[in-house]
Amino acid sequence: MTDTDDPAAVHPGFTDVADAARQFQDAGYLTDDRLATTVFLQTRMNKPVLLEGPAGVGKTQLATSLAEVTGRRLLRLQCYEGQDETKALYEWDYGKQMLYTQILREKIGQVVEDAADLAESVERIAEQDSVFFSERFLTPRPLLEAITSEEPVVLLIDEVDRADEALEAVLLELLSEFQISIPEVGTVRARTMPYVVLTSNNTRDLSAALKRRCLHLFLDYPTAERELDIIRSKDTGLSESLARRLVDIVRELREMELRKAPSISETIDWARTLAVLGVNELTSDVLSSTLNVVIKYERDLKRAVSAIPHLVDPNAEVPDSLDHGHGHGHGHGHGADHSHDDAGDADAGGAGGPDGRDVRARRDDPGRHPGTYGGPDATGSKPKSTRSAGGGRSVSAGQGSRSFGGARKRPV
Repeated sequence: MTDTDDPAAVHPGFTDVADAARQFQDAGYLTDDRLATTVFLQTRMNKPVLLEGPAGVGKTQLATSLAEVTGRRLLRLQCYEGQDETKALYEWDYGKQMLYTQILREKIGQVVEDAADLAESVERIAEQDSVFFSERFLTPRPLLEAITSEEPVVLLIDEVDRADEALEAVLLELLSEFQISIPEVGTVRARTMPYVVLTSNNTRDLSAALKRRCLHLFLDYPTAERELDIIRSKDTGLSESLARRLVDIVRELREMELRKAPSISETIDWARTLAVLGVNELTSDVLSSTLNVVIKYERDLKRAVSAIPHLVDPNAEVPDSLDHGHGHGHGHGHGADHSHDDAGDADAGGAGGPDGRDVRARRDDPGRHPGTYGGPDATGSKPKSTRSAGGGRSVSAGQGSRSFGGARKRPV
């Protein structure tokens, strides 16, 4: 191994955990003790690191900062569903092979010109297979490039949980032996030991074999103080008091049932947005108008907008339009008079409330709406001509036949 192959020639290494934390802080990445310890152990033990946790907590940024701190080149493999392992390992450059075949056509003719028969010609050409299936015709992808690189690298395998299990199986050899087997060429071993960082957003469970080969760490959202420290380190321009209040609001938003919770980087973007707008006070109007910086789905946005007034001021009264997230008159029946029997509906499932079947039956009681045919008049009593001895409407069979011309069908 030459001096250029030695990682120490690029980076002297971390003397201890505190030194690792300090160097990352100088690069603009704040770590806690667990993360700094994991990175320190990775550089000393040459083991891959698997970072799991929600999106936006700094998993990918750790690999970027590790490359910056150690002076290594960053290679990134972005995983996705249906990804073929050849896209991650290598591909044969068939176009280049065909071009060489055309150029060497005359040479091939010389090889087979004195062959006795076709079988002998094929045999002679087969002996030259190694010429066309050699490393010169291989197009390396990130995994193979990390192994064959002459200079030390940081290999980031991002969102490995999105990849198929077939690719996950291919990774096992790389992560345990730092080598890749190519059927036509043989086994390629690492020339320099790469630092490998795998990230996962927990969209599926990874295999125990993969986790066993890695130093594992679960990254969650930071504490309020640490997130405030991160905002300070990014020099967003927002005042200390507003930044502290903003962090509290973001943490409240994360407690809501959102499809995507605000990430740390989005919190930083929100702080910068408010600083650019020259905001001096975090009001409901200001936060609602800029909420799209951290909320990226329409359903989440409606829910967050309705919650913002309460997050700013717990005693604030929110208009009904914000609480419901929609207007009236959409077929929900909000425009009708709710006073006639809704009190019973609200308590139908509670102790002492009316039986639900009775409530539903009363909704079918003819004449229950004021001002309709057969309903109560202004004084609250029904017209005598339509009242029976039992208090309900009395309609003769003949009247029903004349009115509806047959049996009445209930609307569906």
